[in-house]
Amino acid sequence: MEFVEIPVGGTGCGPYGVAAGPDGAIWCTEVHHGRVGRLDPDGSYRGFPAGPADSRPTVIVAGPDEALWFTLHQGDRIGRIGTDGSVTGFDVPGANPCGLAVGPDSALWFTAMSTDRIGRITVDGEITEFALPEAGGFPSMISSGPDGALWFTLNQANAVGRISTGGQVRVFPLPTENAAPVGLTATDDALWFVEIGAGQVGRIRPDGEIAEFPLPDRASRPHAITSAPDGTCWFTEWATGRLGHVTPDGHVETHALPDPSSEPHGLTLTADGTLWVALEQGALARGSSSPN
Repeated sequence: MEFVEIPVGGTGCGPYGVAAGPDGAIWCTEVHHGRVGRLDPDGSYRGFPAGPADSRPTVIVAGPDEALWFTLHQGDRIGRIGTDGSVTGFDVPGANPCGLAVGPDSALWFTAMSTDRIGRITVDGEITEFALPEAGGFPSMISSGPDGALWFTLNQANAVGRISTGGQVRVFPLPTENAAPVGLTATDDALWFVEIGAGQVGRIRPDGEIAEFPLPDRASRPHAITSAPDGTCWFTEWATGRLGHVTPDGHVETHALPDPSSEPHGLTLTADGTLWVALEQGALARGSSSPN
């Protein structure tokens, strides 16, 4: 499997999250420069200020309104950027928002890492927050599930949570201690997540059944995960500069990126089968989603 790395944003910009936009461009967050960047199909790139330089834009998703939405982790804001580069934002004081996903109700749902809440924001900026049952859980990433609810990882509580669109919460502890789940994605029948602390990929079904699959390199620090139409998932191994591929039955294969020190974080799969990966060392990587 071959990848092409495309430098973006200048030295130290820190590509972190990545998403395909409604305009055919690839968008990413620059976590160290406080910007959101757009890579056009012709290869040109432009960064747009999203907040102060230290606001740490983190996760970015295509919204339900033909715009991109993102979290400003240190800026305590949820941001919106139009395809023309116009930026607006909505304050969530003290929240340190991290994960972000479009819900089945066409609202954006986010994790408030420092306040132990799950938030919901409409495209008009109306915010509702729901408290989680335990403090200190560090809600991290969030995904719309196959059951009409939102699912999220609790990095420090060693658990995966579920919240209905009405705000009812249920928490599922993980079998492995100190697993520190982070990334999360949905397939047609389950949620898949990565355990950065344990070097494993996990699967949880809507009824709460959990399975865990050890990676070939338990020290690889898996970070983000995204699903493919065939029910498989791709994930990043932050510590080793690799991508992993896991099948529905838990079979794992890994693929090296050109630079083992590139620090891959977020990744996304476009409709044409292209994988895009945000590399914190200053690039986006592009490759085919065919594992062979």
